[in-house]
Amino acid sequence: MSMANEQIAIFGGGCFWCIEAVFNRLAGVKSAVSGYMGGHVDNPTYRQVCNGDTGHVEVVQVTFDPSQIKYRDLLEMFFAVHDPTTLNRQGNDVGEQYRSVIFYTSEEQKAEAEETIAALKAAKAFPEPIVTSVEPAEKFYVGEDYHQEYYDNNATQPYCQFVIAPKLKKFEKKFGEKMRA
Repeated sequence: MSMANEQIAIFGGGCFWCIEAVFNRLAGVKSAVSGYMGGHVDNPTYRQVCNGDTGHVEVVQVTFDPSQIKYRDLLEMFFAVHDPTTLNRQGNDVGEQYRSVIFYTSEEQKAEAEETIAALKAAKAFPEPIVTSVEPAEKFYVGEDYHQEYYDNNATQPYCQFVIAPKLKKFEKKFGEKMRA
């Protein structure tokens, strides 16, 4: 599934627009694509996924160069930009499609994800228990074109201003050295 200088990571942590906006700004990330994974309907549409009856999760498929950024760094950033303690919810987004999940593409990724979660739990990094699941990657369905680079193309929209922009600001403050120049 990956070449030596290219690997895939897949994260679900609420609205894919938020997660994609963060990962698209990282040095070493070749692409961050919004889409769907984990359901029982082939080629789901956004409307079907939002209705919550396909079993899919809004995810971002991140293609990265592990010589420039490590998978563990991506995990750390994933946990920093969403709430891994709320089951099937991120802010006002409610439903299974917004659950916190890491879809691993190798046994090494599975082990690193589980180790990261265990370390966060041991450090009591969050006030509530972490509910993020770690599951094998399934078929990835690319989201509709208008979902790709949504924040960059719609930065003045209210959702972008009030939800995504604050997350990006928090992210930049904490991980500025990892961002593209």
